[in-house]
Amino acid sequence: MVLITGKGGVGRSVMTAVLARIAASRGKRVLVTEIGEESDDYSPLAKHFGRSRLPTQPEVVAPNTHGAVLLARTGQEMFLKSVLRSGTIARAALGSDALRKLLSAGPSFREMGVFFQLLNYLRGNEFDLILVDMPATGHTLSLTGLPELLLRLVPRGPIADSLREGQSYLNDPKQAAALIVTLPETLPVSECLELIEGLGKTKMPVGGVMVNRLPVDPFTEDERSKLTPLVTQHHWLGAEQFQRPLLARRELGRLRDNARVPIFTAPELPHEGLIDELVATLGAR
Repeated sequence: MVLITGKGGVGRSVMTAVLARIAASRGKRVLVTEIGEESDDYSPLAKHFGRSRLPTQPEVVAPNTHGAVLLARTGQEMFLKSVLRSGTIARAALGSDALRKLLSAGPSFREMGVFFQLLNYLRGNEFDLILVDMPATGHTLSLTGLPELLLRLVPRGPIADSLREGQSYLNDPKQAAALIVTLPETLPVSECLELIEGLGKTKMPVGGVMVNRLPVDPFTEDERSKLTPLVTQHHWLGAEQFQRPLLARRELGRLRDNARVPIFTAPELPHEGLIDELVATLGAR
């Protein structure tokens, strides 16, 4: 299982779709997922598979690829069904207004539902690779830190047993890892380094960092040395764009110096045909 995470706007959904395509082309049985709400009517990830949103249960969305949205209620029902040994009773329990209000009262209950749904997929042998397009950074840390948090409150019983089972998957680098997607810019790189530290505190393995939209420098070193004084002195239109490759190079270096995890890069490409181009570029590595 791979959790694709990072701050908003860095291209998490694109990378999830690209990795799914690459893995599927190599014969892997892939499940692509994202955390959603029942009220959602649009999914950035689903659009890469020709849909407005992913199904609530795994369905084929592309060759060798299934898709499903992770919903708190679905996971809560799965857990109650496993405890009560009856899907009918579980659905009836979740139909209770009082229980629904309780389960929606705090974020931990929502994360717990998502956690149990993921655990259900991990228990099976249907998929070789599960990709989770995570929401923004904080949600990732909430999910990876959930077992330790709740085990302090509920150390015994069926909930604790499931939490420990899920924790054994999350903390095993042979079975799970986080892939952090970032941009070669100052703030995204700083947040990426903070996220690596946060994931370490929850014992979640970090498989690597994908630096997305890395700009290609159209100038040679000699051309840059001649142009830089002119651009700096005259404040030409396009000066910021001229400096972008240098900024990207600097931030990529900072990341490599401090991340202590594998660093991958994806080039900046036109939006049209983006997925196909990235599949071809990254799949060849």
